[in-house]
Amino acid sequence: MGVALGTLVDVPLIVKRALAEGNIGLNGKKLLFIFLRGANDGLNSVIPIQDPSYQDQAIRPSTGSGIGIPLNSGVDYSVGNINCDWFPSGSNPTFTGGGNDKAIRLGNGWAALHPAMRFLAPVYNAGDLALVHRVAYPNQSRSHFDSQYYWENAAPNNKLVADGIFYRAMVQSGLANTNALTGVSIQSALPTSLQGSAAAMTNLVDPTRYNLLGIPNTTPGNVKADNAILSADLDPFPTKLDRDLLNLQYKNLTDTLSIFANINFTETGNTFVDNVSTDNDAPYYLFPTQNQKNGGAYMNGRTNDSTKYVVDTSAYSLFVNLKAASLILNSTQAIVAGTEYGSFDLHQTQGGVSGSHAKLLKSIGWAMYGLQKFFMIYGKGGTNPMPGAQVGWNDLVIVTLSEFGRTTVQNGSAGTDHAEAGVMFVAGGGVQGRSKNGVTSGVFGCSTGDSFNGHSIPWVPGAGGGNQTVGSMFAASGRYLKRAVDYRSVLGKLIRDHLGATQNQLNQIIPGYANPGECLLSGGTSSVDGTPIFGELPLI
Repeated sequence: MGVALGTLVDVPLIVKRALAEGNIGLNGKKLLFIFLRGANDGLNSVIPIQDPSYQDQAIRPSTGSGIGIPLNSGVDYSVGNINCDWFPSGSNPTFTGGGNDKAIRLGNGWAALHPAMRFLAPVYNAGDLALVHRVAYPNQSRSHFDSQYYWENAAPNNKLVADGIFYRAMVQSGLANTNALTGVSIQSALPTSLQGSAAAMTNLVDPTRYNLLGIPNTTPGNVKADNAILSADLDPFPTKLDRDLLNLQYKNLTDTLSIFANINFTETGNTFVDNVSTDNDAPYYLFPTQNQKNGGAYMNGRTNDSTKYVVDTSAYSLFVNLKAASLILNSTQAIVAGTEYGSFDLHQTQGGVSGSHAKLLKSIGWAMYGLQKFFMIYGKGGTNPMPGAQVGWNDLVIVTLSEFGRTTVQNGSAGTDHAEAGVMFVAGGGVQGRSKNGVTSGVFGCSTGDSFNGHSIPWVPGAGGGNQTVGSMFAASGRYLKRAVDYRSVLGKLIRDHLGATQNQLNQIIPGYANPGECLLSGGTSSVDGTPIFGELPLI
């Protein structure tokens, strides 16, 4: 892979697009990623509610300081081929009604959703959401730093691969050094997934402060300094030591600043609202970035009514970043954009129906709903598209990443510890979820009937009754949920069949695809650790 990328760098920049295979960046498809840092508890996100081990009060108690999510006694969770049943139908769904403290039936006969994620229900019922369970990689590291690195470089247990999966995809597009923007992150620093030495990806720490000098370009002194720097860049230089590449990267930077200057990242520009009412209120803001825009807290005569919040107030920075990522994808040629969301490392006082984890999940639920509505309304082909909108909901995929799952058994501090398999959320108009093309469930990997690519790897029920060694929830080291899906198969499917890479390109973007023994494409028993996996899932 290193030789291949090195060869690509040596090709004159002007002909890279002509030599590139595939349709990355040319087919109108884009991707938005959210890294859930700290390791999200997949068992309390997409809940194996029918598993006797999950219901066992000795494993995850649902009372007192327990983290277990209780069943709704009036719901038969064994019924399959039905919609997620929390959200009422109609144009004015209820947010504050009953059912907010019980597991929400997902309609596949086995799994349920954390009640804090109730706003995922309309996305799921539209067939625009895939919930992928039992996701990990071979010889799972339980170090946050190592595992996050492996998820982002797409080469598990190999730190010699120093560039990132989305960076390599952008290089393979042939556009990384011809377009000012291809991959963009909005967070504290450029993530590993977008890092590499042959092209410059873009990171915004604060989308409202994007001037080259690091401060808003509002005073004559700043303008004069900028012009001096730009003028100096016109000096001739010898073509050696990759100076042509450095010069092009600098040009991309200045072009990027010019592009961003035409995007309204400010709070006053946050005018994006839903097209339906909720709770008999006016339509909610899609990006809750302050109390006044958080659900119905300030509607119908209320003043900061926290019971009407759709996200916790600690999540405002996430929605500032998601708004920026959405505007960039919708207003520029950028192909990939994303951000991160932290604090999932809950070793103590994790909480169950409420508490720390529920607050985090509540934000993810609204984020998926808000992003769906933003691109359906304000995206290309939407009901009220932004001027020059470049991507609609049907051409976007949203994917979450998280380094590993959490222990099956609640620890002595009412939290969970580092484990193996977790959950990925994949959303978009092109996702093949429930009710699309005969698909009966948007849940993958959390059913006793799981079988894909001819490989049957069902969820095995536990024994319950305090027996903490039986079933899928204890299949890894007698303590953890074991993987049945490799995260690279999920990302690989999206990069090839959504973004438009060829299989040859994908073999370079994700090196494991070039090794048939890893079984990332069609599944089988991994030659790395002997674990059966599904391979790629029919997500899109």
